[in-house]
Amino acid sequence: MNLVPTPMTLLLIPVAAYLLGSIPFGLILAKTFGGADVRKSGSGNIGATNVARVVGPLAGILTLLLDIAKGAGAVLVAERLSNSSATWMTIAAFAALVGHCFPLWLRFKGGKGVATAAGVFAVLSPLACVGAILLFLLVVIFWRYVSLGSISAAAAMPLLIYFLWAPRHAPPLAVIFGALAAAVLIIFKHRGNLRRLLEGAEPKFSFSKEKDKE
Repeated sequence: MNLVPTPMTLLLIPVAAYLLGSIPFGLILAKTFGGADVRKSGSGNIGATNVARVVGPLAGILTLLLDIAKGAGAVLVAERLSNSSATWMTIAAFAALVGHCFPLWLRFKGGKGVATAAGVFAVLSPLACVGAILLFLLVVIFWRYVSLGSISAAAAMPLLIYFLWAPRHAPPLAVIFGALAAAVLIIFKHRGNLRRLLEGAEPKFSFSKEKDKE
């Protein structure tokens, strides 16, 4: 029998999701593997791309997986605490994303949210997440810009969610607005990359440890 969540339980959902999302795995792994502070190397970003460039592919892959896992974990916890409420799962998803982008522990200077978003949408709408990942990979393979792939996937996610939520069923409004908010936040965090793309100054992806601006 499902229990009705108490107001206190529901209040804990976004708080717990934010704190989980704010764990800076990229910073932790970079220091563990190479003793480097990725905030002072490469692009200064704590995400997987910069960790891979500054420390190496293994640290980058682990950062990617853990950032995905914390996003998925936040939504799964919300699912359990709210009796599978799509609204509260979406609230947790966005809170985790905000935590990654603006972590309390790092003076609100975090990553760009792509991997964490992949984790939250993998739980909310697996088919939409697969579609976004395929789009990301196609863009990166053809143009070799991780930032362009990330922006493209984020921009497409609201439409992918709408059409792939369930056969012949649109998602709840909370999910639609949550996906839009997540897309806007990710694109906002990539505003520097957008400017460099327009200027033709954005570096292409490689595992080189040379300093760049991604």
